[in-house]
Amino acid sequence: MKLNIAVLAGDGIGPEISRAGVKVMKAVCDKFGHDVTFVPALVGAAAIDATGNPFPEETYEICRDADAVLFSAVGDLRFDNNPDAKARPEQGLLAMRKKLGLYANIRPVETFECLVHKSPLRPELVEGADFVCIRELTGGMYFGEKFESDDEAYDTCAYTRHEIERILRVAYDYARRRRKHLTVVDKANVLASSRLWRKVAKEMSAEYPDVTTDSMYVDNAAMSMIQNPKFFDVMVTENTFGDILTDEGSVITGSMGLLPSASTGESTPVFEPIHGSWPQAAGKDIANPVAQILSVAMLFDYFNLTQEAAAVRRAVNESLDRCVRTPDIQIEGEKSYGTQAVADWIADYVANH
Repeated sequence: MKLNIAVLAGDGIGPEISRAGVKVMKAVCDKFGHDVTFVPALVGAAAIDATGNPFPEETYEICRDADAVLFSAVGDLRFDNNPDAKARPEQGLLAMRKKLGLYANIRPVETFECLVHKSPLRPELVEGADFVCIRELTGGMYFGEKFESDDEAYDTCAYTRHEIERILRVAYDYARRRRKHLTVVDKANVLASSRLWRKVAKEMSAEYPDVTTDSMYVDNAAMSMIQNPKFFDVMVTENTFGDILTDEGSVITGSMGLLPSASTGESTPVFEPIHGSWPQAAGKDIANPVAQILSVAMLFDYFNLTQEAAAVRRAVNESLDRCVRTPDIQIEGEKSYGTQAVADWIADYVANH
């Protein structure tokens, strides 16, 4: 198979984990006989510095023409500490999602047996926890009408039936492939937009009689993810709620550096780790590349290359079991490995097993 992959390394630790992901993907493609081409492009602060635009037209065209995008991270302290900045790195991520029509963000939350002790929750709560958060990505407050002055500000949370139906179909498809349980998260007791979500979900549930559908207020969902994370199979929600809940879900596993994600929709899909750019660690070779590498596995899954995806996950699991880990998840007393050393080990394991 021929694969044309746009590589958006971005900012902070992005270039380091990007190299790790590319290295492992190349090892898999060499092993299974695929022809892969990597095309780099600028995004975030790096793009602002070079062009003034966090998502330049040239980057959009490279992404549009690719089979998939391997994205890393955006964010820079220079912009975080400047409230008057006219362009911000994170705007590049939002622009990419909007221009590529990426309305569905898929974030698996899965615990690793050898790392359960890293979770802030008791082992009996998290052992075996395995669910998927599906977040609507191009609607709601992040993209609604906005106003800001010295005395007043507002963000509008607006959704259409079409937007809700299409993300629910993604969620139901995932539920059918898993344990056939879908939880729709909203705030229908307060918000009109959430009442539309609940109404549409109730109507659509009749089309999926094999899936158990329940609704849950977002505050209850936030508590339940801590009290009983194993209750969930597939969770679907709107943009803002999803942004918050998926980060909460990531902490359950013990490290944000372990979880990948995919964004899919009308155009080229994007695969990325869920963590940020961690600019304080840039260039220190300490960033955990596992989430980036597992996003490569999700990329292979998207193209139904299941053996290739399994090879990546097998190698990652072996690296964790054998304590080939970066400092953030290493056992006390064990030698820590750098970002590139972990990537090298995983790529070598793929090549030789």
